[in-house]
Amino acid sequence: MEKKLVLDVHEKPKALHWIALSIQHVLAMFGSTVLVPILTGLPVSLALISSGIGTLFYIFVTKGKSPVYLGSSFAYIAPITAALALSATGVADGANYGAVMGGLMMVGLVYMFIAVIIKFVGTDWLNKILPPVVIGPTIMVIGLSLAGTAVNMASEHIVVALITLLTAVIVSTYTKGLLQLLPIFSGIVAGYISAVCFNLVDFTPVAQANLFELPSFAFLHSKPVFSLEVAAIMIPVAIVTITEHIGDHLVLGTIVGRDLTKNPGLHRTLIGDGVATFMAGFIGGPANTTYGENTGVIGLTKVASVWVIGGAAIVAFTLGFIGKFTALVQTVPSAVMGGVSILLFGVIASSGARVLINNQIDFGKQRNLIIGAVILITGIGGLTINIGQITLSGMALAAIIGVILHLILPEKEASYGPSSRTTECELEVAEESVSSTVVKAKPTVTN
Repeated sequence: MEKKLVLDVHEKPKALHWIALSIQHVLAMFGSTVLVPILTGLPVSLALISSGIGTLFYIFVTKGKSPVYLGSSFAYIAPITAALALSATGVADGANYGAVMGGLMMVGLVYMFIAVIIKFVGTDWLNKILPPVVIGPTIMVIGLSLAGTAVNMASEHIVVALITLLTAVIVSTYTKGLLQLLPIFSGIVAGYISAVCFNLVDFTPVAQANLFELPSFAFLHSKPVFSLEVAAIMIPVAIVTITEHIGDHLVLGTIVGRDLTKNPGLHRTLIGDGVATFMAGFIGGPANTTYGENTGVIGLTKVASVWVIGGAAIVAFTLGFIGKFTALVQTVPSAVMGGVSILLFGVIASSGARVLINNQIDFGKQRNLIIGAVILITGIGGLTINIGQITLSGMALAAIIGVILHLILPEKEASYGPSSRTTECELEVAEESVSSTVVKAKPTVTN
């Protein structure tokens, strides 16, 4: 494929250009990356730090051959919230960071384990257990199960929420260029300004915060909790988000003109992503994932330099130590976050539907109708199953049930669509859904 890049992967920009291009990537990822900790109650500073460290480690593991930025994953909002409600003894206490630490560290280990398998046997086995008819409804469950959270936050001040939502929609729909890649950031800024006008913002925490502060790293006050219950909450999500990882690298590969799944290889990219999430769990940040917004920026600017991505990671890491900055982010009212969440969570659900449409899944086939129906109702309805000390519920249970149904029901080929596509890699959690550049670029994984 002919490459038409202003800066190729290994090319280093001039100093001033380097700084500007890196800040541009920070702006692209910022809204989604800080939204996850705000929604889950994790420290914003640790989300920024883990994003920066994770991206730098990913660059190291992939030998600087893949210009990917890692940010907070929306797929783990519900699992993190559930883990926070657990204590080491299984009694809900609402603030068990140890459960989050252990769960996300296990997710990182799962990524690394699957990376080893892919190194030796490829990806066919993953395609066989995760067809589009399982992935699509599971993605829909991720978004729809969070709908109540978004609406409740927005209801705290509906006018501010609507201003936030409409700004994000207008920026995403009617603008062009870099601004179109920043709808979440734009919506939050507009909503925040309106919230100030309605006297909804308390600047006291900003005034009290130090300019530079050492974040409250989780390992300084909590110990990881490794349990079957935590594993049941977290690990099924990891199996699904790995398809997101594969899809993002195929998209980026089309932009930079090389097959990243072969060089540096999926085993390396998965290890980089997995270690990033493992470290995020250890320090107390949310899970990391590849960010489509930043892939969109690369597609728009034709600047694929890994030096620029590394610079963005350093900026994000530094912001995590600026106390007044993180305090300012935490003053964003719930109504503002509710406004953008209505869009984000809805787009997640819509992305799941698009997986089914793009793969032309026929719901006239009984097996597809059954699998989709059971995943949606068990996931959105919050079905819970207790197996000894293990509790399976929500999206995790829905995904497991979907995989089991796919494996035992006849006519498996019907679950891949008429062109026998094995996995639709448009698993788009909210952090990458509003960029038209990325949406147009997304391909499908084929055998």
